[in-house]
Amino acid sequence: MTKEEITQFELELLELLKNVMDPEIEINIVDLGLIYELNYDEGKGEVDIDLTFSTPSCPLGETIISNIKETIAQKHPSIYTNVNVVFEPKWSTANISEEGKKILGM
Repeated sequence: MTKEEITQFELELLELLKNVMDPEIEINIVDLGLIYELNYDEGKGEVDIDLTFSTPSCPLGETIISNIKETIAQKHPSIYTNVNVVFEPKWSTANISEEGKKILGM
């Protein structure tokens, strides 16, 4: 894949992850701004995702991580998904996309 094709594939993965909802507030994790970074390494067949939660003690964090891995595996079974939970920078409502703000009535 070229660099442009990898970038396009990463964008497709982000679009796919809009199917993963935060179970507490029923908005997808992309529009909620929980994904800080997503990088695909074609050579390793891996995608690395930096993910945060709206609170460090998110009771459904493991569910969200499992849903991310399952969602990618359903569409791309040969790709290994590595989810890194990070809390820096701290999540805030400024991370929410314009679409997310519309959904939340902000």
